[in-house]
Amino acid sequence: MSTLERRADPPPATPDGAAGADAAAAAPRERWRPIVATVILVAVAAACVLLLPPMAGGALMLLVAIGYLARRLVFSWTGGLVLFVAIVMFIPVRRYALPIPLPFALEPYRVMLLVLLAAIVGALLLDKRHRWQPVAFGWPIGIFIASLVISIPLNAADLVEAGLASTAVGALVNYLILLSSFYVVRQVLTSRRIVEGLVAGLVWSGVVVAMFATFERVTQVNVFWRLATFLPLDVIADEGAAFRAGGYRSYGSSQHPIALSVMLCMLIPLAIYLAKYAKWPGNEWNRRIVYGIATGALLLGVLSAVSRTAVVVLAVMLLLTLLLRPYLGITLVLLSLPALVLGFLVLPNMFDTLIGSFLDLDALIASQHTSPGWGGAGRLADLDPAFALIAQDPFFGTGVGSRIVVGDDSNAFILDNQVLGTLMEAGAIGVAGLAALMLMPPIMLLRFAFVTARHDTRFAMLAFAIVASCTGYITALFFYDAFGFYQTFFVLCMELAIGAWLLTASPPAKAAAAAKAAAREAAAARTPTPAEARS
Repeated sequence: MSTLERRADPPPATPDGAAGADAAAAAPRERWRPIVATVILVAVAAACVLLLPPMAGGALMLLVAIGYLARRLVFSWTGGLVLFVAIVMFIPVRRYALPIPLPFALEPYRVMLLVLLAAIVGALLLDKRHRWQPVAFGWPIGIFIASLVISIPLNAADLVEAGLASTAVGALVNYLILLSSFYVVRQVLTSRRIVEGLVAGLVWSGVVVAMFATFERVTQVNVFWRLATFLPLDVIADEGAAFRAGGYRSYGSSQHPIALSVMLCMLIPLAIYLAKYAKWPGNEWNRRIVYGIATGALLLGVLSAVSRTAVVVLAVMLLLTLLLRPYLGITLVLLSLPALVLGFLVLPNMFDTLIGSFLDLDALIASQHTSPGWGGAGRLADLDPAFALIAQDPFFGTGVGSRIVVGDDSNAFILDNQVLGTLMEAGAIGVAGLAALMLMPPIMLLRFAFVTARHDTRFAMLAFAIVASCTGYITALFFYDAFGFYQTFFVLCMELAIGAWLLTASPPAKAAAAAKAAAREAAAARTPTPAEARS
């Protein structure tokens, strides 16, 4: 519950004497607040002057000042959600850490997650008004985590012998941290207004990333890799570079061009949803124009990454729409045809690489058979050596976290296939857990869209948009190591949190729950007691 929502609740009525006593008790606290705030600001200013470079110190002081002026928003659930979305969307993972001397790199997203998680736990324990929000997808997540946990004790001897026991535990903890983002976001989504704000915030954040990615494609200058010049952040990784189709592939705020393209593809269904149902702009045609431009910007960002995986993701999402929402799918096809023709005319090399390569199947298949067992190998080339290893431990794998593909301690080759990687680490049991995690939420949301909310198109279409995004992510699992690219995974978790709100707290869900409760009461009223039955 946000600060603004709490303020809307009327205070309980109290006798005049009690009110006076409360005011008298609050007066000393009010006098101390300016003093405490002054001490904190002086301490921050001194730390900036003594410990940080001038640019970083000035940026931190500016952030503190802005935080104080906007304290009612910042120190609220909504403010925490806004900060988390901003960190996920704009600060590249594994690129920056906070300038705090620790044995490990303290990345901003971890700090924000831990702060929000601690705040939620504290509110649940200390604030009687704060209630746990149902998550709907707890059991698929539980099945997935259990499938990973099982792989560790069953491979304990081999993991200890290879010196990978701590790595396996660390990998499991990392999964728990990543999945905690779903629970954190779901607990903050306490009203329809916050949900709509999150949907719009994700789309417009994606538009900003896409525009800077397009700029990066042209100039080879990544704005997100220069945040340390004006934010108090330490750089912990070098800049990357990739080229295809006669030009530079954009990274944006992601860890890799493929991850950037998949993340932006996942936001396109939400942008299309907002073109119909967003509150702003109020005029329907203006709204369609604004979000049509936003969708175009997201597509430009996808193009700047020059990723064939994105083409497959978009194709699968469009096919799903044609099958389940044919009118919408045909409309999207008709709107996309002029853009495709224009793209082939303006950017022939890029479109030939992204789309034309799928028309030459022999060349496409040959490109995926290069350098088997080596880094940068084709995806099909990895299948034979991977399945040879899988045959040795088919059911429980070699243990989660046992495969290290980068760094001096690397012991395995990069697969570019999350499903295959899970099969190697956690075996068939792990793949079953992965299937539960990835497939059950979209299935539940489809049922909501076509059954529970069939008479309320706003919520039905939001559920379908999330299903389309999840389908795109599921498709991408077969083309890159999806769980190793955190930004895209966080976007998935936030969309699933919206889906959980739809299933448990949206107006159609509440109406369906009320109808079921009324039906149970009516059935109980009609059922005769044993004494009535004997008489």
